[in-house]
Amino acid sequence: MGDLSLRKADVEEKRAKVQKESKVLLEYTRKAIAKLNDLKKTFVKFESDVAAREAQMHQWQTNMAIMDSKERQYILQHSNYKALLNRAGYTPEINHGVLMEMAEHRKDLEKKTKPILDTLRSYQDLPPDKALAALAIEDKRRQYAAAEKYLEEVLHSALTTPEL
Repeated sequence: MGDLSLRKADVEEKRAKVQKESKVLLEYTRKAIAKLNDLKKTFVKFESDVAAREAQMHQWQTNMAIMDSKERQYILQHSNYKALLNRAGYTPEINHGVLMEMAEHRKDLEKKTKPILDTLRSYQDLPPDKALAALAIEDKRRQYAAAEKYLEEVLHSALTTPEL
């Protein structure tokens, strides 16, 4: 009987220990099931967002491709402009202020040379040789004399015509 009661106490002790362990395992299982349900909900949510995110990702990829091509285009244009500036003799010392000073100086020079140019243009009608100049002067005198004669004739005919 003593053995049986010792065995019974031992079994009850083991049983209490097993029940305690099963309660702990049951609590862990409940927590695991709750986490699993949360994960399933999150998974469903992410699966529903996949199409929208893929469309957005595709748009970003398209934009990146466009930006890459623009970057290459701008780099090429930049190098072409640098080459053009080098061919034109650009140096970093040339800046807006220097160019404005040069433009003002050019305007001053144009103001000073304009009267001289006007005078020279008036001489462009003259023949280049003295003999040709004398012929041109003589021709102008004949045209003047012919015009005077024509004027005298018109005046004379107006005076001699009887009034009506």
